Amino acid sequence: MNIPAPYLLYLGHTTDPVGIKTSRGLAEFRRHDCVGEFRHDDCPLTLGLPRMSIAEGAAAGARTLVLGVANAGGTMDLPMIADAKAALEAGLNVASGLHHRLNAVPELVAIANARGLALFDVRDPPANLPVGTGRPRAGRRILTVGTDCSVGKMYASLALVDGLRASGQTADFRATGQTGILIAGGGVPLDAVIADFISGAIEYLAPARDDGGWDVIEGQGSLFHPSFAGVSTGLLHGAQPEALVLCHDPARKGIRGLPERPMPGLAECLAANLQVARLTSPNVRAAGICLNTSSFSEAEAQRLCGEAGHLLGLPCTDPYRFGVEAIIDNLLCHERSKPAPIASR
Repeated sequence: MNIPAPYLLYLGHTTDPVGIKTSRGLAEFRRHDCVGEFRHDDCPLTLGLPRMSIAEGAAAGARTLVLGVANAGGTMDLPMIADAKAALEAGLNVASGLHHRLNAVPELVAIANARGLALFDVRDPPANLPVGTGRPRAGRRILTVGTDCSVGKMYASLALVDGLRASGQTADFRATGQTGILIAGGGVPLDAVIADFISGAIEYLAPARDDGGWDVIEGQGSLFHPSFAGVSTGLLHGAQPEALVLCHDPARKGIRGLPERPMPGLAECLAANLQVARLTSPNVRAAGICLNTSSFSEAEAQRLCGEAGHLLGLPCTDPYRFGVEAIIDNLLCHERSKPAPIASR
């Protein structure tokens, strides 16, 4: 998806820090493509980018306003539509990962057509996705899974790709959500795929490969989130992962959007994910744990990682703070421990 850069990142009226995760992801992983952030006075959040009006963003060279926000249901309210309209009138393309499509708003379509601009709906899945089969396929695949949604699965996936490449491995990031797709420039928006095709969409996204390289597949949702467990299940089956990396936010007490429902235990969650994954990947194993410790001091983060690692007997890290070297070592240790082939005589 060739969305013209540079970007002006939209925060709008959002007050929930998790609600701007798409804009934050672009600011973190494609900062060189971001000229600034647009937010209204009632938005207390910032990405550390220059605050700009839409006109100032256009003058600074932005070519696309990215509506990098997320809310329950993925809707666009009237103020957001008004901001998208203002961006088009200022000469900017508009991109969105919300379920409410830009191209379903006639007023925006009319302005874009009249000005020769584009509306990019990142959550439009590819046409003619196959039904999954679960048949074994070649390749080495890692899937990030989580105790909840929005606990850092995308950050962990990108860090794992970088870590594998630093170790001399070939590795590719396979995006399954709006933020990942915007960062990678392609992928499958899994939560917009009809349920029957979820596992097939992942087989399509990460097909068989024979080059010894790794596909790091971005996880979505959680088996323990009543709203999104179906997407997580399809991902586990379609990915046929060799290994899982469990992601968790230790500051979170209740499931996102359902605070009355407590978070699952790490051991319970990992066991459930391994069991579901075994349907299509009987030998799947756990490779490590990634914690989002952004709410804690560095000393407390180290303690939390140590406790979780000891509990599950796995390397545990905050990929953003401490890197993923220990998890990469664990991933590759099986390969390194294989006996060398006997030379023929």
